[in-house]
Amino acid sequence: MKVAFSPVYSYNRLPEGHRFPMEKYDLLPQQLILEGTLTEGDFFAPRFLSEAEILRTHTAAYWQKLKEGTLTKKEIRAMGFPYHPALINRGRYISKGTLECALYALENGCALNIAGGTHHAYAERGEGFCIFNDFAITANELLYHQKVKQILIIDLDVHQGNGTAKIFENRPEVYTFSMHGAHNYPLKKEASDLDVGVPDKIADAEYLATLAVELIPLIEKVKPDIVLYLSGVDILSTDKLGRLGVSIAGCKKRDEMVFEACHKRQIPIAVSMGGGYSVHIKDIVEAHANTFRVAKWFFG
Repeated sequence: MKVAFSPVYSYNRLPEGHRFPMEKYDLLPQQLILEGTLTEGDFFAPRFLSEAEILRTHTAAYWQKLKEGTLTKKEIRAMGFPYHPALINRGRYISKGTLECALYALENGCALNIAGGTHHAYAERGEGFCIFNDFAITANELLYHQKVKQILIIDLDVHQGNGTAKIFENRPEVYTFSMHGAHNYPLKKEASDLDVGVPDKIADAEYLATLAVELIPLIEKVKPDIVLYLSGVDILSTDKLGRLGVSIAGCKKRDEMVFEACHKRQIPIAVSMGGGYSVHIKDIVEAHANTFRVAKWFFG
């Protein structure tokens, strides 16, 4: 099992005043190595996303604005943080990390990105702390290079993957499934191939039962060559933005359901971490670490 991690993901390495406060990108690898789930040899540093790879998903006009720093104030507000070239470079490493994880998973079964899950980015704009859409870029590259014919995106972040849904709205070879907080961001939802909105404060039993109803029938219907799984932990009851009621144990069970379904059917799976904004950083790290522990259990 391989894990994509680059120092530029790190909270501490972003320019002062442009930091997106997610210390988990530093703490999570440390925890996984300390406890023995992973070794330093399990990690790889992704390369830099090329301009050609960007332009197979994002528009030339949007990419030009990112390169030149000519985004409007409205576009910067929608993106969620101040513009800085270092953030653009960070996004290029993150997206390339997800792509390289998918390529590794096709050969070896499973790979995970410490970062990623930037599902709010549209082809023509950034949104919700997302500049490039890593799953969209990955899916488009796999199809462009004829690595696969059918992709299933399983997005279990608390927020709907609106950018992903829009990008693939007329692309049957990429099936988008988003199970998210019905009343959470974004206010205006796009139409995924399958959307399941769950109510505020939903707890483990109902959340997991809802997923169980959809998951296996969907995989059997789509018959994907690879699954791209967004394992956001903002479904936790402790999350500042999530508004759901899932426990850390329930979040781990969710991951077990997804990994087990793929493992039993010998479907490669590439994973991005997505959101996690609990009050205590230990809850975020523990929930994300569970995703890696479960992946290790099923895929070694």
